[in-house]
Amino acid sequence: MGAKDVLTRKAGVIVGDDVLNLFKYAKEKGFAIPAINVTSSSTVVASLEAARDANAPVILQTSQGGAAYFAGKGVDNKDQAASIAGATAAAHYIRSIAPAYGIPVVLHSDHCAKKLLPWLDGMMDADEAYFKQHGEPLFSSHMIDLSEEPVEWNIQTTEKYLKRAAPMKQWLEMEIGITGGEEDGVNNEDVDNNSLYTQPEDIYNIWSTLSKVSPYFSIAAAFGNVHGVYKPGNVKLHPELLGKHQAYVKEKADTKEDKPVFLVFHGGSGSTKQEYKDAIGHGVVKVNLDTDLQFAYLTGIRDYVLKKKDYLMTAVGNPDGEDKPNKKFFDPRVWVREGEKTMGARVTEGLKDFNTAGQL
Repeated sequence: MGAKDVLTRKAGVIVGDDVLNLFKYAKEKGFAIPAINVTSSSTVVASLEAARDANAPVILQTSQGGAAYFAGKGVDNKDQAASIAGATAAAHYIRSIAPAYGIPVVLHSDHCAKKLLPWLDGMMDADEAYFKQHGEPLFSSHMIDLSEEPVEWNIQTTEKYLKRAAPMKQWLEMEIGITGGEEDGVNNEDVDNNSLYTQPEDIYNIWSTLSKVSPYFSIAAAFGNVHGVYKPGNVKLHPELLGKHQAYVKEKADTKEDKPVFLVFHGGSGSTKQEYKDAIGHGVVKVNLDTDLQFAYLTGIRDYVLKKKDYLMTAVGNPDGEDKPNKKFFDPRVWVREGEKTMGARVTEGLKDFNTAGQL
């Protein structure tokens, strides 16, 4: 038996109960699904190809900045217009191409802070329009990140958005506690260290509030996570705290399930394989991958340009002859593909680290 056996839709973008059942299966079997930030069709296909070849499910997500980039840097982002248009375009593109790869894909949006809520509203407008026409939302899920706000306001606002998502059986991921470092314009490099560790009482409060609305939600709890790559020893992760959260919720909710909460791992770049393994063992079903993949994508293109430099300086003329054309070297399909290869290799590594490979 594999993950496809618990899904009604075996390939392409999955929604509703399929998302819930995939995460349940991941928690039961001890693996987490990498969530990959995509900014272009190229990064989409690199991710899909790697997941297909590893026989694994994958989560593709756009950040607010990544969505704006998908629309094009020349598009005005006043009132989040470019981010809404880019995220919607990415969603339609992924929905169109994902079935060709034969794997289930969760279509997600990444960190949405308070100041970015108009972006989430715009995406959910698109979801509701798509739902009216097709009986399912455009996106599988969204992330609302109000971790910088007071806890009660965070929970109440998240509850409001989950109520909006619930009729569509749409998943909602929320964050409690702050992920340090800097990502996509959100800078938490100087936050108090205690803010990097979520308390179990908060986890239970969230779980008990949201579970009354819908079962389609997950919690990104902070356990020392930091965005970006740092020298070993500079980041103090405590994945054992996630186990304590699960035990606390189990006791307070009086449930027989040992891991009642669907947990998410943010800020994992540079983490050890053991830290991933420990977190997944405590109910993490989704791990974000971004910084490592950005660098991996660069390396293929960088190395190609350095190796082929003498063939890229002019359209005609290279070490093989003054009249030799260079089109086969500077064609974007050649050097962009090199980035896709190295990014795909890093996705493959993540799929193995998170025990996702071979799970279909």
